Amino acid sequence: MKISQKGLYALQAMMMLARHYSQGAIRIRDIAYEEDLPEKFLELILLELKNARIVESVRGAKGGYQLRRPPSEIRLSEIIRLIDGPLAPFGDAEQLRSLIDRDAEHRALYQIFLDVRNAAAHILEHTTLADIVAPKSPGSKKGQRKKKGQDSAVLPMVVHGNPNRGRDE
Repeated sequence: MKISQKGLYALQAMMMLARHYSQGAIRIRDIAYEEDLPEKFLELILLELKNARIVESVRGAKGGYQLRRPPSEIRLSEIIRLIDGPLAPFGDAEQLRSLIDRDAEHRALYQIFLDVRNAAAHILEHTTLADIVAPKSPGSKKGQRKKKGQDSAVLPMVVHGNPNRGRDE
């Protein structure tokens, strides 16, 4: 499955709204700034989320956007399907089942694709915004957010075997 840049921005904005759920509406400018997202593109994304009744807009001096439901009731699959379409990286489940039934020679391959599709869908269907923004337990790095400008460590990768192999052997 591939998530578009638009889908990633939508998820980031929704995570920010989930983190501030009890604080009321957040201005687009503040979401864009905190998440380092393009403001004009974010406006379009939030309008799409509003039309799908996932977020709501609030007018006035304290206006902005807020979640319509608690973060524990908004599944990642709902957001991804809205923005990027089906979760399935290899077509829909019915199409794959049909191929499994019709194409005996490639049945095992299509079954793997169906298993991957089902696993990805299962994870996204059972993960809510609350799950990914929940406070971490002491000593746990899971869910920790990088600060702006902080790069993650890059591990060296050898593509074609050990480059030092054979030199001293």
